[in-house]
Amino acid sequence: MRAETGAHGPAQALLGAMTAGLVGHEALVERLVIALLVGGHVLVEGPPGVAKTRAVKRLADGVEGAFSRIQATPDLMPGDIVGIQVFRPERGVTEFVPGPVFHNLVLVDEVNRAPPKVQSALLEAMAEHQVTVGGATRALPDPFMVVATQNSIEHEGTFPLPEAQLDRFLFHVLVGLPDAATELAILDLVEGEAGTGVPLAMEEHVSHAALANMRRAVATVHLSAAVKDYIVRLVMATRADGEAGIAGRVGHAVSPRGTLALAATARARAFLAGRAFVVPEDVAALAPDVLAHRLAPTWRATADGETARGLIAAALAAVRPL
Repeated sequence: MRAETGAHGPAQALLGAMTAGLVGHEALVERLVIALLVGGHVLVEGPPGVAKTRAVKRLADGVEGAFSRIQATPDLMPGDIVGIQVFRPERGVTEFVPGPVFHNLVLVDEVNRAPPKVQSALLEAMAEHQVTVGGATRALPDPFMVVATQNSIEHEGTFPLPEAQLDRFLFHVLVGLPDAATELAILDLVEGEAGTGVPLAMEEHVSHAALANMRRAVATVHLSAAVKDYIVRLVMATRADGEAGIAGRVGHAVSPRGTLALAATARARAFLAGRAFVVPEDVAALAPDVLAHRLAPTWRATADGETARGLIAAALAAVRPL
């Protein structure tokens, strides 16, 4: 079975247009588009200069809606992102001035530089699609998506994201340095853009109506009982009764939110591939970026050099689809 053609075409066009301007970032592009399709948020981590911000800007250029960028700093205040109440003396009234979070796509650059109060304000926005200021709750626009970046090599003056905040991200994507061939392709792309004086244009522009259509199509992708069983067994492997033998090295296991996220993203990946059904390969491909940030190794496992992604890799090696 093939996915619904009318919805699949624009999704593939967006994916291709983003990939054309982001050399070597096929996995990141796929995950950004998947998050857009299922209404989730993405945390992108990597060293400076690997096109994290460029990727988000290309997504913003390809989708209808308002885009805002927040540069996180240690002196940032919650009002700087959600908005503030301002008294207008000429009219004798107090009115709400919305902050940059009231946009469809919000880029939070170096989110781990934001202090805990700001991270907490983002938590409500990401989880509830609303903010509360001055005792009044205000809904955020629909669609609404947050993409946050963090620098993996600097730790001074940063505030590591707590587990509750990490769990709000659908994906945690790690971006590394490119190999020599990719580096050469990046150089050619940037020199070509410099020659024309403008970045490579995004020819595809997805409207809100088209996005809603794509989301409905994703929801109809079939998830068989066998694939559901595979997803659940992968998650249960991080708990005491799991079959992979890693539970003893896990201090904080994956919650049911991880199960739901893996099922939703696997549906979207199948949809992007033009299929009307999920296969185990969809689950296995996305599991590290969906599950690793939702668990924490024990202190002993960490001391032994274990990582969350290593534990998920062990679970994938031990738990096989039926």
